[in-house]
Amino acid sequence: MIEDVMKDLGNAIEKAQDALKRELSKLRTGRAHPGMLESIRVDYYGTPTPISQMAAVNVPEPRLLTIKAWEKSAVQAIDRAIRESNLGLNPQVDGDLIRVPVPPLSEERRKDLGKIAKKAGEDCKIAIRKGRHDAIDMLNELKSSGDLSEDAVERAKKKVEEVIVQAGQAVDALVSSKEKEILTV
Repeated sequence: MIEDVMKDLGNAIEKAQDALKRELSKLRTGRAHPGMLESIRVDYYGTPTPISQMAAVNVPEPRLLTIKAWEKSAVQAIDRAIRESNLGLNPQVDGDLIRVPVPPLSEERRKDLGKIAKKAGEDCKIAIRKGRHDAIDMLNELKSSGDLSEDAVERAKKKVEEVIVQAGQAVDALVSSKEKEILTV
């Protein structure tokens, strides 16, 4: 029974950390990377479609993305979606190839991105604390139903707290590494 509670807690922590990693990967650093465009949806035959599902995205240089659409008719739609995305990117269409130069980040923008990374980390910690709350509730329920002794529940609660502390440290490490990456010129 305690194993099930710990397993559920582990799954909740893993989901929260995966969501944090996805959020942090969307944040732009000084270099170009295909993940920058993941949040952009292109109106493709009336369906919002990710760019990666309709084109090949490459990084030939540290400050340049190239997008090669699989259908020539999608080039203008991709161009329009990137321009309207509020990422500050200005794509250039060259036949069926789209070049997206990535401008260097200003100091102010770097600080803003650092704040966004911290907020994503706090959101992740909130989700982890919710998992802790659920785990403790389940343990208390097992204690009140008589399935577990009071000592076993207390030991399990201590183990839950240890797992939560480790998860918080992992989140802090992820956020600080992303901040360092963002602030590096």
